[in-house]
Amino acid sequence: MTAATDATAPALVEGRGPLSRTVVDALRGGRSPAGATAAVLKADPWGEDLQLALYLLYELHYRGFAGVDEALEWCPDLLRLRRSLEDRFGHALAAETAGSPGTVAEAFGPLLVEPVDLGDSLSHYLETEGELWQLREYAALRSLYHLKEADPHAWVIPRLRGRAKAAMVAIEYDEFGAGHAERIHARLFADLMDDLGLDTAYGSYLDRAPAPLLATVNLMSLLGLHRSLRGALVGHFACVEVTSSPGSRRLAKAMHRCGAGPAAEHFYAEHVEADAVHEQVVRREVIGGLLSDEPDLEPDIAFGCAATLLLEDRLAAHIRHAWSSGRSALRTPLGPSRAGRGRRPPDTHGHGRGERW
Repeated sequence: MTAATDATAPALVEGRGPLSRTVVDALRGGRSPAGATAAVLKADPWGEDLQLALYLLYELHYRGFAGVDEALEWCPDLLRLRRSLEDRFGHALAAETAGSPGTVAEAFGPLLVEPVDLGDSLSHYLETEGELWQLREYAALRSLYHLKEADPHAWVIPRLRGRAKAAMVAIEYDEFGAGHAERIHARLFADLMDDLGLDTAYGSYLDRAPAPLLATVNLMSLLGLHRSLRGALVGHFACVEVTSSPGSRRLAKAMHRCGAGPAAEHFYAEHVEADAVHEQVVRREVIGGLLSDEPDLEPDIAFGCAATLLLEDRLAAHIRHAWSSGRSALRTPLGPSRAGRGRRPPDTHGHGRGERW
């Protein structure tokens, strides 16, 4: 057994149902996951159990887990179980996005114009009414994505060529700090978390993360790990870049209004300008180049966009419902920040709204 030696590898969490418990037992060196695939067909594709099981298996391709054998990344039994989980998740995505636009123009056109009415926008709510405890929750939720920001998208690079590859590499170069470790976007987000008094360790909020959040991260891993889904990954990446700048502008203002700290404000301010540029490059060069090389991938690109919006809307609905009910959007609430800021007043009731824009 070769346990993970990466000092930043997160601790393995407990399961939330039979599937995720089976995965945890297998990773700890216990019983084989063989036979667990039969239970996948009965599992809720959006539920805590399936989404955590899938997340744990995907994480083997990132930093793994402390004390877990690194060779399990390519364990045949775990890969078979992962494929069954992916099929269940993928079929649910396909069913929920049926009838969505099938062309790039139809999929992305509405995203290029900011709505006049921002009443359903979560970032608008945070900008105008949100409190520091809600910004802390939002950051803790998003940390599972932002602390690995750009990593899943990098898997598509060897699957592209020409214009698409050159443009993708250029954008990723910016995401990874343009040669400066302190400017890597994942590092900038860790600095944001530090300003908010949150734990900056990679994966530290996995056990608190609900299924709607896990699904957004699992989508990136699903699309990134399969060459056959390269078009959908480009669609996902483009959707993130196209919708990022306006929301980041509002979140930067929210951080400033709530006194979150300079690093917290800087992370989103950085994305306002960077993603505005990236949006142009990804649409014209990455998508344009890919379609020039492989025009048959256009429906896949549109699907990637639709699936991204679907899962972001599901997450927004979860946050909206939790905050409007006066409770945490996390599985267990955060404690007070290390700096003593961001404590939630016991009688505070948020009014979360939609995610995009």
